[in-house]
Amino acid sequence: MKKIFFLLLLFPLISAAQIKYSLSGTVKDKSSGESLFGATVFIEGTSIGTTTNEYGFYSITASEGTYSLIISYLGFDDIKMEVLLDRDQNLNIELSESSNQLNEVVLQTEDSEDINIRKPQMSVSKLKVRTIKQMPAVLGEVDIIKSLQLLPGVTNNGEGSSGFNVRGGSVDQNLVLLDETIIYNTSHLLGFFSIFNSDAIKDIKLYKGNIPSKFGGRASSVLDVRQKDGNNKNFALTGGIGTVSTRLAVEGPIVKDRSSFLVAGRGSYAHLFLKLDEDLKDNTAYFYDLNLKTNFEINENNQLFLSGYFGRDVFEFNENFKNSYGNSSGNLRWNHIFNDKIFSNLSLNFSKYDYELEISAFEFDWLSEIDNINLKYALSYYLNNDIKLDFGFNGIHYLFNPGIISPTTETSGINYLKLDQKRAFEGGLYIGAEHQVSSKLSIQYGLRYSNFARMGGQAIVQYENDQPVVYDEALEIYKRGIPVGAIDYEKSEVIKGFGNLEPRLAFAYELGEHASVKAGYSRVAQYIHLISNTTSVTPLDVWAPSGTYIEPQLSNQYAVGYFRKLKNNGLSLEVEAYYKDIANRIDYIDGSDLIGNNTIETEILNGESKAYGLEFLMRKTQGDFTGWLAYTWSKSEQRTPGGTAGGPGINDGEWYYTPYDRTHDLSFTGTYRLNKKWRFSANLIYQTGRPVTYPTGQYEYEGQSIASYSDRNSDRLPAYHRLDLSAILVPGKPGKKWKGEWVFSIYNVYNRRNAASITFSQNRETGINEATRIAIFGIVPSVTYNFKF
Repeated sequence: MKKIFFLLLLFPLISAAQIKYSLSGTVKDKSSGESLFGATVFIEGTSIGTTTNEYGFYSITASEGTYSLIISYLGFDDIKMEVLLDRDQNLNIELSESSNQLNEVVLQTEDSEDINIRKPQMSVSKLKVRTIKQMPAVLGEVDIIKSLQLLPGVTNNGEGSSGFNVRGGSVDQNLVLLDETIIYNTSHLLGFFSIFNSDAIKDIKLYKGNIPSKFGGRASSVLDVRQKDGNNKNFALTGGIGTVSTRLAVEGPIVKDRSSFLVAGRGSYAHLFLKLDEDLKDNTAYFYDLNLKTNFEINENNQLFLSGYFGRDVFEFNENFKNSYGNSSGNLRWNHIFNDKIFSNLSLNFSKYDYELEISAFEFDWLSEIDNINLKYALSYYLNNDIKLDFGFNGIHYLFNPGIISPTTETSGINYLKLDQKRAFEGGLYIGAEHQVSSKLSIQYGLRYSNFARMGGQAIVQYENDQPVVYDEALEIYKRGIPVGAIDYEKSEVIKGFGNLEPRLAFAYELGEHASVKAGYSRVAQYIHLISNTTSVTPLDVWAPSGTYIEPQLSNQYAVGYFRKLKNNGLSLEVEAYYKDIANRIDYIDGSDLIGNNTIETEILNGESKAYGLEFLMRKTQGDFTGWLAYTWSKSEQRTPGGTAGGPGINDGEWYYTPYDRTHDLSFTGTYRLNKKWRFSANLIYQTGRPVTYPTGQYEYEGQSIASYSDRNSDRLPAYHRLDLSAILVPGKPGKKWKGEWVFSIYNVYNRRNAASITFSQNRETGINEATRIAIFGIVPSVTYNFKF
């Protein structure tokens, strides 16, 4: 009895000793007020620590006491401060950029080098904008998309293309976000450049697999790009004058330390050089874009952001052909901190992609677009130091305008035609957790429920035997099905609905202080599809929603990896193996007609695809020489049986290579700092040629020579390889307000004429069949002057 009484007296003392308090706040750049994503905040001598989220917010919890708090971020000086935890408190921290950039990490595979061994998130890469600006680039224009293609598992669609493929997936299987808004076409000048202005970008993060539950809607990857918030301390000016384009960004405070603005513009003037050539003087080809952002801190718990992007490309050739296309987007965001443990983000954004084509010879104009309105609400709950929860929802309303064809003259033989507009709604509800189970084991798990409704407002054609595509046994070809009527749907009606559960799971287990193994699984549903029988993003590609005849793509990806820090000088090794299968992958019948077609379902067959591979990444992140060596061995295949349409399908229903298959992909990127004035960089790239289909013979029919072809994608273009070099000169003395640098680069140093395509035709004079190899770039030298004030 005495022991019980003693324990009762002691219990309040024990409870008091175990009282815990939370420390939360934001981490920002001291010089600009920009929030720092991925900064590390931890208590010295303990395992208590975290990293800041996308908006710079952190929260940690510890027992009452006095601690040494250490805050670090790559490229910035660490801060160590004493903190007395005797109550829940808010602590906002500002870090100063390091004056010594020799130890800057150029490539991160996690949010911070110190914790990448422990975090369960894998198959994710992050590039610093400063690193991208040091890489050699085509025509001297810094390009975020092409920089990502130097990472393992990421390839391009061919020379001069801004589209990218991730782990054997197609272009439309990448969710590209700019300040949370969806971007449908990432290219300028038909793929020579990307839409991302490096002067306006803060963070770039690519999820190649094991996609967190907060993301959905694409089967292969997520590219999350964040614009700068704007400098709320001082006015700043950055820009550059290059071979074909000029850019300028202005940022500064509206109310110092509380609000800021960013305005960044870019424009090309390559078309001016065309005027110097008598044969090309009537041609025009240029682009421009504009990035806008402003924010206002209402108080320490509430902040508003408003951002936008507007870009356009214009082409005109001899007044006979005119084409323009562009993206427009806007995002209104509200960050709210409920308390020291709960952070929320509410955003409403709009995105639009439109394209127009006018051909004078045929006297018609084509206009098409896709736009969406997206409402998202996300909360982060820092339950304790071991468990962080993320949950929220989003809803997207789509409007697809496949095309309006209008005659441009009274004598035009083209009749006015407006293809059916398509409406759809996509919703998502998710919860995810990061759980530190033990000192060695951490798990990331979550579940997403997505639903998709193809809305009415149009007539849906019905086909005989419910077959929009049928196989003609006599001609041995696929043809359009026989229409037998149509059903009209009101706008409020649901034509067809879908729903899918999407589980996500990943874990990391430490093998000592410097190594870990990781594994993960993710399932993703994709409800919208890029209708195109080309391998790259072009202005005439058409997006279509799932519906009566088009099923959503369902992707399952499995990955396992080994990660190790090799030495204290920044050497590390990452090895990952993956396998991905996708159901309901669209394929096209031979001779499919996709343009101006109101019944796309009559041109496609449903199949499946799979991709698997092994990725290696060796990187060096400290010292005078930094860089990485990446190698990927992979396969990407698809199979399309005849299904309900009958017949043999594509390639007799057997597996065949997708256009995105690259057996071997090797890239080396290195930067050497000679001194404070000179830096040298190099890229070396080798890729297996992409699959193509070549003719194997010909036959005569009614006096015409007609080619016969091999099985689809059974041949390959020649291997792709090139070497790029650049030198960066920083003139003048350090410490000046005006900072400038000269960038001298040579793209494709040894003038390799890489084949973008090989076409076959008959010479009209000799009658001999000839192959024509088309190469876009040979050697391309360039000079760019970058400045900052």
